[in-house]
Amino acid sequence: MTSPAPLRTHGRALTGSLAALGLAVGMIMTSGALTPASAATWPTANGSQGVSSTIPVSGTKDYGMKRLYGTGDLGSGSQDEDQGPILELAAGAVLKNVIIGAPAADGIHCKGSCTLQNVWWEDVGEDAATFRGSSSSNVYNVVGGGAKEASDKVFQFNGAGTLNVSNFAVKNFGTFIRSCGNCSTQYKRTINLNTVEVTYKGSKLVGINTNYGDSATLRGITIIGDTSKKIVPCQKYIGNDDGDEPTTNGSNADGTYCKYSSSDITYK
Repeated sequence: MTSPAPLRTHGRALTGSLAALGLAVGMIMTSGALTPASAATWPTANGSQGVSSTIPVSGTKDYGMKRLYGTGDLGSGSQDEDQGPILELAAGAVLKNVIIGAPAADGIHCKGSCTLQNVWWEDVGEDAATFRGSSSSNVYNVVGGGAKEASDKVFQFNGAGTLNVSNFAVKNFGTFIRSCGNCSTQYKRTINLNTVEVTYKGSKLVGINTNYGDSATLRGITIIGDTSKKIVPCQKYIGNDDGDEPTTNGSNADGTYCKYSSSDITYK
């Protein structure tokens, strides 16, 4: 870096203190510098590779800032709900230093706990990443990186557990993170955002289901270019498990489901 689901759905309580989360994040290093979101620099690819069928990843895989893009069945560039991902991570896998180019298909799938470290999406396809896994102990960490040009969602949270996103940049998107609104199996989901640069245009940062006990904690959010404050920080929904469109349930910070204060969001 120069500086560095079968069912399509709408797409998370802190497991430790935010200070502890920040410490853990700070200890993770990449082959390049981990760029804070407030100074995000979009990287230059170190070569490109076409991907015609999903690549399975287990253990730790470092791509050294190579660009991967879809070809063949993964190369339509559409919003098709049945597309496969470019990469599918086994439970416990760590993915480092990769750029997902266009076409991006359905991005990256995590089958259980995973870490996405310094991963960048140049033009989000169906979703940038989908987090699956049925255990409430699953932890999905997105550390560094960025995503842009997402006509719908960036991160789709279909599984159970906790999703932590830190030092990340997002621009031109629909919803940044969505807890599945109508999956056939539903879970309580926890989302923690810490140090995220958001560049308008966008619709919602997080969408959570209050009826399943979801929560979202926002800290260190910087929103650029949204002078009218159109981006909703935390949208609450009444989710379901029958595939119907979920209904909204308010969007104010409440200390239980949407956890943030005005000082946690800076507008520039």
